[in-house]
Amino acid sequence: MNTPHTEEAFFALLRAGLWEDDVRLLPYGAIDLAAILDMAKGQAVVGLLAAGLEHIADAKPPKSDVMPFVVHTFMLEQRNKAMNRFIGVATEKMRKAGIETLLVKGQAVAQCYERPLWRVSGDVDLFMSDDNYVKAKRFLTPLASSVEEEHVREKHLALTLDSWEVELHARLYCGISPRIDRELDDVYADSFGGGNVRTWDNNGVQVLLLAVENDVFYVFTHIMQHFYKGGIGLRQICDWCRLMWTYRHTMDLHKLEARLRRAGLMTSWRAFAAFAVGWLGMEPSAVPFYSDEPRWRRKAARIKDFVVMSGNFGHNRDNTYYGKYPYVLRKAFSLARRMGDVVRHARIFPADALRFMPTIVLHGVRSALRGE
Repeated sequence: MNTPHTEEAFFALLRAGLWEDDVRLLPYGAIDLAAILDMAKGQAVVGLLAAGLEHIADAKPPKSDVMPFVVHTFMLEQRNKAMNRFIGVATEKMRKAGIETLLVKGQAVAQCYERPLWRVSGDVDLFMSDDNYVKAKRFLTPLASSVEEEHVREKHLALTLDSWEVELHARLYCGISPRIDRELDDVYADSFGGGNVRTWDNNGVQVLLLAVENDVFYVFTHIMQHFYKGGIGLRQICDWCRLMWTYRHTMDLHKLEARLRRAGLMTSWRAFAAFAVGWLGMEPSAVPFYSDEPRWRRKAARIKDFVVMSGNFGHNRDNTYYGKYPYVLRKAFSLARRMGDVVRHARIFPADALRFMPTIVLHGVRSALRGE
């Protein structure tokens, strides 16, 4: 059980690492760095906490307490370097085969951090047009060591290439609201029909990325998807913050606002903006549409409670029932948890929680029919 001071110190170190600012820990009393490391693992932000430890401006903790962070960070660096090499090689091979793709999330947004190699990485997500999706499946499937069942409606296929988990997407599907999914379909049209993209120079390989406004919108919808469907960690919210910060002077705010309003996400955006400012130390002027009204701060505090409780993609939740019970009972447990989350979310976003519930339930039924 984390004490209030442990949680406060965790967020102080997180802010220091996120923005490369000095931090003082003496006000929090005796600090349990082992407990803070556990929190960082659950939120997938170990690298940011390690960066924060370098910015302590008062009493330095013992080296023995810091060493686990150093070890984790070294492994992060090695993994990210290897992943970047893999992305470069895969991009060039696919281009030679006539396949063009955009890199989304992950290493794409990692480049917005002061220390990209210290971000905890996950899968390699590739977004592509319908015709490139078909070609990519044909090209990559024979090279994969494993291939999961394709989600045809979502136009999504997961496979393993050279030990890396790779996900192919021809649709940026959220699955909590038709309005959001329609707007994501417009991101598809803007990216592939309109050619609205940006690039990342990955050691000499030009990797295509979503245009800034589309990227900020997509990352936020990904946050909302997991917030409502199991749990969201701080890594994704920090990604969103760093993306906004990096492009704070060049974002087309009119385009972004139009997307948020058409998707029905402005209320959620303002609450998460208050969380970014109040808990993650984001500069208010760098968060579009931020408001310091008390109601948004209240929502932000409840968001914090849910994020700390759930962890990265539900990491902190007890999922042992998956291995204990038959399929029907597992689904019953999942449904009970989902209903509990609806109550939690309704305390923050009453209208949205009810509005999103039918689509989420329908998506769950479809997954159950597929045997997932």
